[in-house]
Amino acid sequence: MNKIYLDHNATTPIDPYVLGKMLPYYKDIFGNASSAHGFGQEAMKGIDWAREQIAELFGCKLKEIIFSSGATESNNLVLRGLLMSFRYAKKDNWDKKFHIITSAIEHPAILEPCKELEKEGLAEITIVGINDRGFVDLEEIKKEIKENTILVSIMYVNNEIGTIQPIKEIGKIIERINAERAKKNPKFAAFDRVYFHTDAAQATHYCDMKVKNLGVDFMTISGHKIYGPKGIGATYIKEGSPIRAVTFGGHQEYNIRPGTYNVAQIVGLGAAVELINNTKENAKINKRIEELRDKLTEELQKKIPDTFINGVMDNRVPANLNISFKNAEGESMMLMLDMEEIAVSTGSACASGSLAPSYVLLALGLSPEICHASLRISLGKFTTEKEINYVIKILPGIIAKLRKISPYK
Repeated sequence: MNKIYLDHNATTPIDPYVLGKMLPYYKDIFGNASSAHGFGQEAMKGIDWAREQIAELFGCKLKEIIFSSGATESNNLVLRGLLMSFRYAKKDNWDKKFHIITSAIEHPAILEPCKELEKEGLAEITIVGINDRGFVDLEEIKKEIKENTILVSIMYVNNEIGTIQPIKEIGKIIERINAERAKKNPKFAAFDRVYFHTDAAQATHYCDMKVKNLGVDFMTISGHKIYGPKGIGATYIKEGSPIRAVTFGGHQEYNIRPGTYNVAQIVGLGAAVELINNTKENAKINKRIEELRDKLTEELQKKIPDTFINGVMDNRVPANLNISFKNAEGESMMLMLDMEEIAVSTGSACASGSLAPSYVLLALGLSPEICHASLRISLGKFTTEKEINYVIKILPGIIAKLRKISPYK
């Protein structure tokens, strides 16, 4: 049996088609895309093509797409760029704290920038909780919006438990609030409204990404979550939304994100999105992933007693399984599976250096012991039934060994 990779929520392997599209831009089409000569224009054609693919996926205008180094940079651009835009709008705004709402289960790429803005005295942050099914409370979000609220940022799909958040419903709530404000204020404009952002890095391969359907003003994605390259992402910025650059240099990306174009990576992102735009084929792939995930779930529950699914199975992306095994420690499970050449995770890759229990699972209301007994198993389009069968064969024995030495039993 070859090595088995079941950590697709952390990163996906690059698709051979994507790699094939990228390679010419490392060797033959190497010009600086900002150059006016032929070498530069050939490179710019690749960027234009990639932008078209993403605009098709999002159902938006070409100029509403900004390339970045990934979802982390994109998220920081939205949070800080919108806040600085509000501050610069009026002189008396320099002494004002603006309000941002986010959730307790966001990726660190949202939570950490929010903490930093709060430390700097620039923003007031409200963090809404989730219920035991893994979803944010719509009424709580609505209740927390106030006069100085400028942004609500709620992730589309959670990276640990795979739950799909009610983004369309949140979009409608914010739309109604903005409509009420517009009625009261005849001069209602860009700096009088509440904006809505979603980090869609984990949703891109599985969910409706049409921005009009979602009602978002900003949306961020990352290449390495969708069988594209690492180090590339894109930000949707709705036309008319006030975003200031947070880095300064050249005039690339409509003066919002300067820096020499990473052409090969941008083309790779475009190619990964092109595959998703083949909706029939992508639906078939996702259905097959879901069938394998469901088989794995059912067999593990059947063969291993005291097994708990974290988050709901309905309304979660098909690739994700977050599962706890009572009296079996997660890090030990992961290491023993790795010795069997099976790669899984105990949570977010960005928090893998921490021994603290997952803040996402704690937010679900789980005990620290159950949190520490969890595995995140995430499948992908290259996962085979043979691989799943091997995991079903190996994992029960590992759990049994660990339970014999567990300090919790």
